Amino acid sequence: MPGGRSESMTEEVLINVGLGEIRVAVLEEGKPVEFVLERTSEDDLKEKTGRAGHSLLGNIFYGRVQRVLPGMQAAFVDVGLQRAGFLGAREAKCLCELTGLDEGTLPPISSCVTEGQSILVQATKDPIGEKGVRLSANVTLPGRLLVMVPNQSGVVMSRRIEDEAERERLSIVVTRIAEKLNALGVTGEPAGFIVRTAAIGMEEAALEEDARRLAADWAEVRAAEKNASPPDVLFHDLDPVAKTMRDFVSMDTARVELDDAKAYEEAVRYCNRAMPHMAERVRLVNGPGSVFDEHDIDGVIEQALDPRFELPSGGWITIETTEALTAIDVNSGRYTASTGLEETSVRTNIEAAEAIVDQVRLRGTGGLIVIDFIHMNDPANIEKVLDTLNTGFEKDRVPTQVSAMSEFGLVEMTRKRVREPLEKLLTEPIYGDGRARVKTRATVANELLRAIDRVAARYPGAEISARAAPGVISWLEGSHGRLVRELETRVAGTVYLEPMPGFDREQIDVGPAR
Repeated sequence: MPGGRSESMTEEVLINVGLGEIRVAVLEEGKPVEFVLERTSEDDLKEKTGRAGHSLLGNIFYGRVQRVLPGMQAAFVDVGLQRAGFLGAREAKCLCELTGLDEGTLPPISSCVTEGQSILVQATKDPIGEKGVRLSANVTLPGRLLVMVPNQSGVVMSRRIEDEAERERLSIVVTRIAEKLNALGVTGEPAGFIVRTAAIGMEEAALEEDARRLAADWAEVRAAEKNASPPDVLFHDLDPVAKTMRDFVSMDTARVELDDAKAYEEAVRYCNRAMPHMAERVRLVNGPGSVFDEHDIDGVIEQALDPRFELPSGGWITIETTEALTAIDVNSGRYTASTGLEETSVRTNIEAAEAIVDQVRLRGTGGLIVIDFIHMNDPANIEKVLDTLNTGFEKDRVPTQVSAMSEFGLVEMTRKRVREPLEKLLTEPIYGDGRARVKTRATVANELLRAIDRVAARYPGAEISARAAPGVISWLEGSHGRLVRELETRVAGTVYLEPMPGFDREQIDVGPAR
């Protein structure tokens, strides 16, 4: 195939399927660098709030404008969730009736939408904290190779497609496909395309098949819109397994490992439909424990919940997140290079920069990030540290920008927020016991379920006793009772859930019943 391989370093994608959640880990050179969690309990899916981890990204809604706030240049749109979605003027500009505006000028939000108006919008960011879902009227449909942009023309290349010859080839091919489909009326209305990195080296037939599939999806959205009353959901993005195959699996992925037969079948089906060359790299892992165990992913996640991360030389970084920003402090500890203070600072800062890239990606940190590096005098050393940061984030799927280092050793960077960070997905604030945060009941309950699975594998057919704090047990037995029923079917035996008043929230104990 023309074009060659991409520069992605992704080697493995691991998909762990539990009763209450689906977890995805992406490994580069054997090291976990990305983690995605999708909670799958009935209540989470029914509410579709995203608060417990179920992502709304990519969903298309038929919403009604609740309020227009000229002072904020924004509107709040009812899309059927617990909180109204936020639509900024930039994301609503395509609805503006004004003409003659400069490209960089934002129109008044009141010229784009009016209160009570029904509009088509798409979720671009999950609810974060107390904020509702972020919306855009610039609706797109992602495919394996292309992203369709209705009501716009032209072809845009992913910034991660760096080879100029391949960029030109893909631009010519996809432009020809877009013109062909538009001329035939396949898209129903004019449409443009964004070319994803997965398109590198792909033949025209595969690209056109992807474009036609997206056009068919868009036709279904338009048909649903005609019969819908706001608020309503017109389009759901792929389920977690298929979405993982689409968004995380590339030509450089050596293998995809799953530990659930149904999920494995879904992954293979998606491969056969959209990426047949990858089907042979999808593996079902059998045996006790999850697919995460071999790489100690649970240990990596535990470490990622700790503000402090140790560096190889003996230094460490501390990562603290507030509502406004994330602050990262670099400390050399007891390490001192024999060649002097400058060399100590350079080595520690480079180790810290490498760790920061990995930890920011793994933790899902977004927004403004301020890094306090150890002071260096030599401009060449400062450039080495900045180059380490910039090179590391070139592999990141999430857009980032890194500033120059200030005279005080501070580096500011921004990383687009697309979903809750790991800390907020798995923990919540707690006061009075000396800890800033504690794992949520849902997080501990899912750990309990995984522990039960492991014990059941070691003692087939045995009755199992699972003990945890009362709040954790009530979470399982209450509105999420489905999980308990499915658990006993899954382990083919009786499970006794025992609330223990003396247990700490995060304490669990599972073993054969006595």
